[in-house]
Parts: sequence; structure tokens; C-alpha cells
Amino acid sequence: MPKLNLTVEKAKALSIPDVRKEVLQVLIDYVQSKVNSGEELVLNFICTHNSRRSQFSQIWAQTAADYFGIPAACYSGGVEVTAFNERAVESIRRSGFRVTKKGDDNPKYFVFHSDDAEPIVAFSKLFDDPINQTNRFAAVMTCAHADENCPFIPGAENRIPVRYEDPKAFDDTAEEASKYDERSLQIASEMFYVFSKISINN
Repeated sequence: MPKLNLTVEKAKALSIPDVRKEVLQVLIDYVQSKVNSGEELVLNFICTHNSRRSQFSQIWAQTAADYFGIPAACYSGGVEVTAFNERAVESIRRSGFRVTKKGDDNPKYFVFHSDDAEPIVAFSKLFDDPINQTNRFAAVMTCAHADENCPFIPGAENRIPVRYEDPKAFDDTAEEASKYDERSLQIASEMFYVFSKISINN
């Protein structure tokens, strides 16, 4: 997927501020500990509506893990069910992912980052939806509201805040598409940074 490859290279070239590297180090340490112990690595990216930031995070984290050959199961969820926001879906398409859609009310999107990998299934759901693994996972909190209003995530063995600004603020403005793409690319750059730091023991 040539366009996606270009987006990945662009993301990898982005500079990540030191303050963000400190935030991401907690996630890096968790991933590395799982790799070192040979335990299954499960990440559940959580935001209130599971419609924008947590979806971007799941998709880019799974893509980055697969890129670096690190076995990982990346999920996402929220505390309210809405839908994978169509603006975010379009941003993912612009990044170069192949996306198919099934259904109309809270549709399921099948997101492909390569021709030979299983698709990432993306739709709005609660964090403990049956599609998600609900024990021995890290709850990665991608928005302030969910982080502050969900003091306890059942089944999570670790809770890691990695908050992002919400592109929703730019809905229906001239900057809408560019701001969604900017947030997606930031998340891509940080997920690729995280998985690039993981050492695999052979």
C-alpha cells in the first residue's frame, strides 16, 4: 500500500517532544515487560465515545506492532457507544489504509494495513465489549474525560494515560480535514516510536 507507506515514513520522521517521550516511556516499559516475559501483549485504548482518538490509537498501534514484528492485540473502547466518527474514518482512508464498511447504525469498519494481514475491526463499543480481551491488559487512556471519570477499569493490570487533543473541536470548520490528519499523524508517530524502542529476545 504505497500511500500508507508514505504516511508511515512521514510519521516516523516527526519529532516527538521530550515531554511526550516521558509520557510514552510508561507504555514502552509495559510493552517491553510483556515481550520479555513472553506473555501476551494486550492494549485497550480507551476514550469516552470510542469515536476518534481511541480508534486512531488502536489502528496505528496495531499497524506499528505488526510493522516491527511484535505480537500484540490492540483494542479500543469507551464508556458510551456512539460510532467511529466518519471524519476520522476518512482521515484513516487518506492515510492510505484500505477500509470497508458493514452496517449503518454504528457500522463496523474493516481496516487493512497490508494485503496479507487480518483487518482491524473498528467500531464504537464499551471497553469491556465481548470483542475486546477483558483481563490482563493495559488500559491506555487517550482522553482526559475518560481518564478522570473512569478511576477503575475492571480487568486492567496497568493503566497508562497517553492523552491526545480531540480533533472534534474543528468539526465543520475549514480546518477539519487537516486537523484530523494532524492528530492521526501524531498518534502514528508516537505508536511507531513506542514499538521502535522494543527489543525482541531471540
